[in-house]
Amino acid sequence: MTVPGLFDLGGRTALVTGSSRGLGRAMAQGLAEAGAALVLNGVDAGRLAEAAAALRAAGHEVHEAPFDVTDEAAVAAAFARLDAEGIAVDVLVNNAGIQLRRPLVELDTADWRRVIDTNLTSAFVVGREAARRMIPRGAGKIVNIGSLTSAAARATVAPYTVAKGGIKMLTQAMTAEWARHGIQANAIGPGYMLTDMNRALVDDPAFNDWVIGRTPAKRWGRPEELVGAAVFLASRASDYVNGQIVYVDGGMLAVL
Repeated sequence: MTVPGLFDLGGRTALVTGSSRGLGRAMAQGLAEAGAALVLNGVDAGRLAEAAAALRAAGHEVHEAPFDVTDEAAVAAAFARLDAEGIAVDVLVNNAGIQLRRPLVELDTADWRRVIDTNLTSAFVVGREAARRMIPRGAGKIVNIGSLTSAAARATVAPYTVAKGGIKMLTQAMTAEWARHGIQANAIGPGYMLTDMNRALVDDPAFNDWVIGRTPAKRWGRPEELVGAAVFLASRASDYVNGQIVYVDGGMLAVL
């Protein structure tokens, strides 16, 4: 097999949660350009349709799956619909997530649960549905999206930090149980990326200066810079890589 062939996703279908914009859309596009058919997911049907139309116009095969990743019944129903349509998910990217910035002493339990459910529990629920179908086939790729906070905490984002730390361990738990069935479960830990979710931080001069000063690359990351890691972890090139988290952070975690 040639080296380029190791990264060829032709004949595979990838479900990317939260893929109507931001990091999810960038990774979905990258997977499609590597040859994968896509199942796009989001809760805003209009925005999802717009993203799907743009990718179809570029010549990619795209299916739409508008469901809420925090709704267990909706997740099960979405996979049942894919089954009925003969669409097998070979690659799952658990990307959907939200952020909430608030000091712990001011944090409501309901908000804590909302962040944990969206960023961590959803990866378990969607991952479980995917694995139930991958295990009988003896193959599958699961890519969970972690964060710098999978390895280090930051003030005012406690539930996000706990969820992303949990993503690291969920990835290892998936490996412990599913690697024997030919499933590779790994994660990507993005650094500070230029996304809509981070726009307020980019526009804050003090925070922007901190990110640039703290990051050896001296800049924010771009969403498309996650594509290489996503394609690697979705492809045959990573068939003996399991339970790992790849940080795409401009070197931030490498220095004090």
